[in-house]
This record gives sequence, C-alpha cells and structure tokens, in this order.
Amino acid sequence: MDIDDDLLEAASSILGASTMKETVNRSLEAVVLADRRRRHADRLEAMKGLALDKPKVMSDAWR
Repeated sequence: MDIDDDLLEAASSILGASTMKETVNRSLEAVVLADRRRRHADRLEAMKGLALDKPKVMSDAWR
C-alpha cells in the first residue's frame, strides 16, 4: 500500500497515534463516526422516524 508520508505524519499528530496501524485505525474510525453523525443530523433535520413534531409527544416530554 502506498501511503502519503506527509498525510500520515499529519494524521498521526492530530490523532495522537504512535504507529501507522494506530493512525489508520483511528482515521477509519473517525470517518465512520463522522458519517454516523451526519446521518443522525440528516434524520433530525428531516424529522424522519421521529415524533418531535407531534404536540402530544412534546407536551409529555416536559413532564
């Protein structure tokens, strides 16, 4: 595998990783978590599968 040494060094520094394997694993985890957060934000924005726009649900939420 051909990895850009400058990117690897920068990612290692940002992630606080000490090995190439740790850097790659943390980078992959960061990408997966970022995608998960984006999908959750999209779901909240669209109110898809949520009942937060229903007055009964929201009034009960504050009790």
